[in-house]
This record gives sequence, structure tokens and C-alpha cells, in this order.
Amino acid sequence: MSDRPQLLDVVALLEEVPEASLPRGQVGTVVESLDPETVLVEFSDGEGRAYAIVPVRAGALLSLHYQPVAA
Repeated sequence: MSDRPQLLDVVALLEEVPEASLPRGQVGTVVESLDPETVLVEFSDGEGRAYAIVPVRAGALLSLHYQPVAA
């Protein structure tokens, strides 16, 4: 299993993204792989409206899991 977030993974920021006013811990969805080190993450409100779409270094993300995953 890869540590790199995959397309449509739900992720949390491990560090803030001040230029987009996103704090550490903000949750978003990976919508595109930009290069081997970077993915595009969409952050949406409860109504599904995107309020930020930013490139994030894959190492600055934690993939969240809602089902058991082998370690």
C-alpha cells in the first residue's frame, strides 16, 4: 500500500496552508495528481461547494480511512 494519497482519497492537512487560509487538520479530497510530489486537493463546505482548491505536497497530507485497513 502506498503512503501517497490517491485520487478521491479524503485527506487532512498536516501543516497549514496560509496562502489559502487553511489550518492544519483541515479535511479535503484529492482531485488530481500534479506530479510525483504534489496533488491537487479540494476543500468543500457542508453543502459541497468548494471554497479552496490548492496544490499540496503529498508528504503534508494524512489519508483518512473509514473502514479497517491493514497496517
